[in-house]
This record gives sequence, C-alpha cells and structure tokens, in this order.
Amino acid sequence: MVKKADIAAYMKLSKVFFKYSVEVILHLVFWGVVYFFYTYFLGYGSNNTDYVNKFSAFLMPVTIGISYFFLYFLIPNYLLKQKHALFLLYSVYTFIISVFLIILSILYGLVFLIELNPDNTSPLTKTLPLIILGVYFVVLIVVSLGLIKHNYNSIVNNENLKNKILATQLRIKDQELRFLKMQIHPHFLFNSLNTIYGFALEKKEEAPEMILKLSNLLDYILYQIEKPQVLLMDEVNHLLDYISLEKMRFHDTLEVKTTIDISSNTIKIAPMLLIPFVENAFKHGDIIHGSLNVAVNIKTEGDMLFFSIENTSIKEDKNSNGIGLENIEKRLEMLFPNAYSLETTQTANYFRVKLTIRSLKQFKNE
Repeated sequence: MVKKADIAAYMKLSKVFFKYSVEVILHLVFWGVVYFFYTYFLGYGSNNTDYVNKFSAFLMPVTIGISYFFLYFLIPNYLLKQKHALFLLYSVYTFIISVFLIILSILYGLVFLIELNPDNTSPLTKTLPLIILGVYFVVLIVVSLGLIKHNYNSIVNNENLKNKILATQLRIKDQELRFLKMQIHPHFLFNSLNTIYGFALEKKEEAPEMILKLSNLLDYILYQIEKPQVLLMDEVNHLLDYISLEKMRFHDTLEVKTTIDISSNTIKIAPMLLIPFVENAFKHGDIIHGSLNVAVNIKTEGDMLFFSIENTSIKEDKNSNGIGLENIEKRLEMLFPNAYSLETTQTANYFRVKLTIRSLKQFKNE
C-alpha cells in the first residue's frame, strides 16, 4: 500500500525536477540565441557562413564560463553580500584573465579553421577589440538578467515573509482573543450561578423564571460567543435578561434605568462585548441610601456605537474594576484598533464607563 508520505515526497521531487528542467531548457535556449547573435555579429558583410558559424562556436565556451563565473560566484558571494571592494578587485582580475582567454579562443579558432580549410578561409568582418566587446556585451546581458531575477526573487521572498509574519500575528491575536473569551466565560457564569444559588437557598417563587433566563444566558455565552459577530439586538436582549436576573436578586434595593436607541436591526457586534460592563456595575456597585442605582444607555448613529453605564459606587472602597473591564479593553484594542474610545470615571458616589466605537465597519473578526 502506497503511503501518503511517499506520495507527498514523490510530488515534491517531481516539482523540483520540473523546476530545474525548465531552468536548464531556458539556459539552453538563451545560449542558442547567443550563438546566433555571434554568427550574425561576426558574419555581417561576409559570405562565408560556414567559417563564421564554426568560429562563433569557439567563442561560446569562454563566454559561458565568464558569464557563469560572474553570475554564480562573484555576484552572490561579494556583490550581494555588500563586499563591494572585493567584488571590484576580483572583477578586475576576472577581466584581465578573461581577455587573455578570449584572445586565446580567437587564436585557436583561427588556427584550427585555417588548418582545416586554408584555401576557403576569408578574413573576419570584425576586429579583435570588437569581438572582445561582443563577448562582454553578452556577459553584461547575463549579469543584468541574473540581477533582475535576484531582485524579483527577493521581492517574492519578502512578500512571502510578510505574509507569514501577518499570518503568525493573526494566529497570536486569535489565541489572545480566545484566551480573553475563556476568562469572560467563567467570570460571567460564576456571578449568574451565585445569584440563582441564593434564590434556591431561600426557595423564592421567582426561581423558575430565573432559571429560564439563566438558561437563555448560558445558551448565549456557550454557543453564540463562538461566532465572530452577533446582532447588536441579541447582545442587548441578553443584557436585559441579565438585568432582570439582578432585579430579582436585589428586589427593592435596585433601580435600573435603560435607554436603548438602535437605528437598525442589522447592526452587528462582537458577542459579550457589552455585557461585562453591566456585570461589573452590579458586582462592584454599592448600595447608597438604600439603593443601588444603575443607568445603561445604548445608542447607534450610522456605523457609530455609543454605550455608557453608571452605577453608585463608594470611591474609597474600590481597588479594582474587575477582570471583565480589563479583558474587554484588550478585546476592543484588537477588534477596533484606533476606532474606539473607552473612558472610566470614579466620583465620590458614582462609577461611570463611556464607550464610543467610531466605526463598526472596521470590525476585525475574532
């Protein structure tokens, strides 16, 4: 039975083989074009095409050798590594040696062709300096193409690296958001169960209704929170359910005022974004003059959201705003970077939170 690992290895090997095969073919085609360039360049004005074709073949090895020496040794080892002085020095050495090799190739070509056919040999139409310039013209083209390929590969590699970095950052943010949500879950659930536990101990008549509301809340925090977005109205409805639970717990010692003005039923928001603010208001609020007063205001204008909550609170007794506010601020920074403002104010008898999201359209999915 063929293993998946073997198939994957075979596919990878096939891709590598195909890549290098294409590269070899392109090199062969390029040098074929160079050969025809030499025959045209050296044979312009001459009728002895057989002589020119054979002489051009003598220039090919030295041209290929010089080109590849620059392309695969000098450029990657010195020029691309910012060793400009050494690159210049070795380029001068290469130029001197290569001129000697070009002249030697020309002389061998002339001698070999003359010995083969001394009566049918015609003079070349290009002088020695022009032939040398022709060779270095080809070398210059090869070097230029090599640098263009290197720059292209660098751009592609940089883009791939940026994409990998962005993907890693997104994964990190996703993990952070999941961690924050995991912290909000038990925090909210503990407070809710605490409330219903007190009712069960006292055997209150409101216990069944409270269990029903808690069931709805549990469905929301366990299932709806896994969604990247929920309708703002759903968040508000569950927020109101939570307030109803707290009213049952506090009885006559709680006064809650809610003002809801949502311009559209299609507006969406991250789940459990507003409820922790309300939860903290009840958990850290204080009964002053026989009453815990809480005021909640939610309003939307276009794609802007205005949320504020105020609760009675004794300033000197407060050392912390709770884990909910801390986590919700981190989530806001990730979800609405540079598109929100969060203000908290503690006075002698009140604690206020004001949240403004300037653009719900900038919402980044969790």
